[in-house]
Amino acid sequence: MPARAAAVSHSSPEHTASDLQTDWRRVASLLHASRALDDIEETRLVPERKVLYQFSARGHDLAQILLALQLTDSHDGVSGYYRSRPLMLALGVSLEEAAAGPLARSGGFSGGRDIGVVFNLPGRGGPTVLPACGGVGTQYTPAAGWAQAIRYRREALGDESYARSIAVVLGGDASTATNGFWSALNIATTLSLPMLFYIEDNGYGISVPSRLQTPGGNIAANLRSFAGLAILEGDGSEPRAADELTRRAVAQVRATRAPLLLRLTVPRLSGHSGQDTQAYKSAETLSEERAHDPLRRLESFLVPRVMPAHEWTQLAGEARRAVELAVESALARPPPDPRELTTHVFSGQPQEQGGLVPEGHVFAASSTAPRPLGARINMLTAIRRTLDVELALNPRMLVFGEDVGPKGGVHGATLGLQDKYGAARVFDTSLSEEGIIGRAVGMALAGLLPVAEIQFRKYADPAAEQLNDCGTLRWRTRNRFAAPMVVRMPGGFFKCGDPWHSQTNEVAWVHGVGWHVAVPSNAEDAVGLLRAALRGNDPVIFFEHRAMLDGAWARRPYPGDEFVVPLGQARTVRAGGEVSVVTWGAMVERCLQAANDSHVDAEVLDLRTLSPWDKRAVRSSVEKTRRCLIVHEDNLTAGFGAEIAATLAQESFFSLDAPIERLAMPDIPSPHSPVLLEAAVPSVAQIIQAIQRLASV
Repeated sequence: MPARAAAVSHSSPEHTASDLQTDWRRVASLLHASRALDDIEETRLVPERKVLYQFSARGHDLAQILLALQLTDSHDGVSGYYRSRPLMLALGVSLEEAAAGPLARSGGFSGGRDIGVVFNLPGRGGPTVLPACGGVGTQYTPAAGWAQAIRYRREALGDESYARSIAVVLGGDASTATNGFWSALNIATTLSLPMLFYIEDNGYGISVPSRLQTPGGNIAANLRSFAGLAILEGDGSEPRAADELTRRAVAQVRATRAPLLLRLTVPRLSGHSGQDTQAYKSAETLSEERAHDPLRRLESFLVPRVMPAHEWTQLAGEARRAVELAVESALARPPPDPRELTTHVFSGQPQEQGGLVPEGHVFAASSTAPRPLGARINMLTAIRRTLDVELALNPRMLVFGEDVGPKGGVHGATLGLQDKYGAARVFDTSLSEEGIIGRAVGMALAGLLPVAEIQFRKYADPAAEQLNDCGTLRWRTRNRFAAPMVVRMPGGFFKCGDPWHSQTNEVAWVHGVGWHVAVPSNAEDAVGLLRAALRGNDPVIFFEHRAMLDGAWARRPYPGDEFVVPLGQARTVRAGGEVSVVTWGAMVERCLQAANDSHVDAEVLDLRTLSPWDKRAVRSSVEKTRRCLIVHEDNLTAGFGAEIAATLAQESFFSLDAPIERLAMPDIPSPHSPVLLEAAVPSVAQIIQAIQRLASV
């Protein structure tokens, strides 16, 4: 058991102010219902293999119910985790819905697409429960983003209905060791955000004791000197103490608009999940945990002070019968329809919550026809100008990342934008890519348009979990939620390379479910693709190749403030009839030069986006020329060229007169030496040779 704070006696006959405010009969009824759900799953549905993945909340339940009763603001955002079902019940989720999730029946939180205890709940006039994820610690930074959105919507957009709204994030003691926890803690304290960290400390992360998660096993004690953070702690199994502390914590965050961490010790009266026998716990530990059972303590607290014994028994019986009926109704639901398996990967029907669409935002007029203005500009200027125009048009758009403020970005793409639009809209972040993307997820769920910058492609790796979870969010929630955003991500070689700043690996995000990936090769396309991303309804990775940001070939006249390039439309940059050269990004310039110098009638296609990619254009070109060369900077093995080649082999095989060829970097990191770099990246000479070789077959 974790170290416990001194408990308030539950046998005292005196009423406190909080006693009189709390609906203890409702608390008892919800607690009985939560226990009945856990019991039926553990003793019947798991053995019958009707529930395949079970997480009990026994021991955590009382404290969560008391917390939920304090979350009464219509803009409160709650970020929970896999043991948060009692909270969901107290927030109004029906017993049938709560039972249907673990049974993987239709409807419910995900309609069988996700584990049944990975919760979500659109606001619908009450608190929003942000879509949970299965990864430990992933709940923290989206909650910080929601908290920052609360402040922005009140102070920048002037919406006073957010004046007392807060973000609440729940987590176990082991989750305080994660990157997400520390990143969110930094965000909340440096910005003084209205955010409650609600830590349910049961002393274990599965089998690992809390003393291995934080020194001494008490995160609250270790954070008492953390600037900008208030600390409260106590016994979450003690009804009066838990109620008073929870009420005080929520009220303090609402009033001070500043973060607070509340640590409540609770017993985990079950294994981590249904498969966990807890053999790692001693008999003494198990006995001590049972002695702190909140259900027994609540009974001692309420009987006979608040209700007679027969009423307690009656509430338990009513709750059990209601749960039995709910389980039967959930079992009667049909299983999910496999015909709907691939729906809601990308936007179609508007999502219920998240992004700009559900709140009726109307974007300015757009056009696919460029209207060139003035002299040619480089891609960097084109990106900056597009961000400028869209910031002026859309007050819900925010641009942020490391060094994007006064410095204007390490590449200069945001230079001057903070001066023009203020630090609330264009701002620097702490050095945590997990925090940048997780914060963006929370902001998007709260109805803003986050535009996050990751300085270099390689630096996105620490944010991979948040990026992947964001992409699957719409699918996992059956379109209840989505988190549209734009993530600007420079990468690729420049004057030299190196393994840290020059990686491309764009294929990783093509494989990331739910993400669009745009890779412009020139300033005009950068404007059109970026504007399409900023006005879309899906998350987009906008890959900015470093060699093209100021490259002479990539310069184009600014195509106008309405110009968009629809995602998924390739561009034929050179027409031809003998060989099709398919490429994107910085390789477009090299392929075009090679085609011009090859003495072969080669056609060059710039894909412009990899997700979606223009299969029709590629097939049409290849079926005309009957030969195909795919050129990309990323490594050869499992690069996106392999996907194109496989598609052509399957769908256009009988149109081919020669094997499909790929030309790419060898399977090595980008080297630093210019000599080694030139040997690694496909050169014009190599592309010419490949074109001529194909044409001769």
